[in-house]
Amino acid sequence: MAIKIIMDTDPGIDDAAALTMALNDPALDLKLITTVAGNVTVDKTTKNAQKLVRFFNKDVPVAAGAEQPLIKEFEDAARIHGESGMPGYDFPEDLKAPLNKTAVEALHDEIMASDEKITLVPTGSYTNIALLFSEYPEVKNHIDRIVAMGGTLGKGNMTSAAEFNVFTDPDAAKIVYQSGVPIVMVGLDITMKALLTPDSLSKLEHMNETGKMLHDIIINDGDNNENGIAMHDVNTIFYLLHPEAITTKDMWIDVITDGPAIGETVGDIRGAYHDGKTNASVCVDIDDEAFNKWFLEEVEKIKQG
Repeated sequence: MAIKIIMDTDPGIDDAAALTMALNDPALDLKLITTVAGNVTVDKTTKNAQKLVRFFNKDVPVAAGAEQPLIKEFEDAARIHGESGMPGYDFPEDLKAPLNKTAVEALHDEIMASDEKITLVPTGSYTNIALLFSEYPEVKNHIDRIVAMGGTLGKGNMTSAAEFNVFTDPDAAKIVYQSGVPIVMVGLDITMKALLTPDSLSKLEHMNETGKMLHDIIINDGDNNENGIAMHDVNTIFYLLHPEAITTKDMWIDVITDGPAIGETVGDIRGAYHDGKTNASVCVDIDDEAFNKWFLEEVEKIKQG
């Protein structure tokens, strides 16, 4: 049976790749896409999600969400993802309108209407989910788990301590990690290892139209090096489909919400400070060769339209 998921996202180049997999893999049943300000402003992330739904001719609703973090001043990542968030490819412009309800309302309605528990997959800041839990705490009992891209036990990519998604809205992240809902933290500890290699990227271009689309936007990613390009958000989908390729460790995660370490995710790696309790399953290692092989196989199976 397919896993019922909702993606809360801020496309963004790697978000676009994650949505590509989620929209097309038959093992996943994508019920809703909600958008949030992150890589670029929410009007742009919403339009980018609509473009991908249209590109694949899927009937998945899109709802626009939070325009800014709960407290912290908004800071985008256009320097990495370009001004549009998905540069390099000419997408169709005849887009279906987003839902006439907020992301929080759409999340609540979809979760409560489902006949089985939903898996939430946030790949941007967690503002929408924090607002959902604050306004509709009853939804927590109807969520199977949260598989969230964000955080790090080691080096950050916004500061030496903080990863982008958590840094963008640390107050929202703190609410989510204290929610009691099971969380899988898919952070930089694995996403900076599972790079899409130059060889994999070159194969995409001539694979099919989906491969060309992904190739053309991925080469515009401003955060790449000679070893490859980090497809951070795609690791959430890889985890859902191939958890055997990822090593996890249960621990308690605290989120720093102010000061120079704002956005840091602090793991109680010794189990010393929370009476042995844990609130997250943290991804600590990944089979990067399996990730690259899977990425190409997924794209090769996709037929546009």
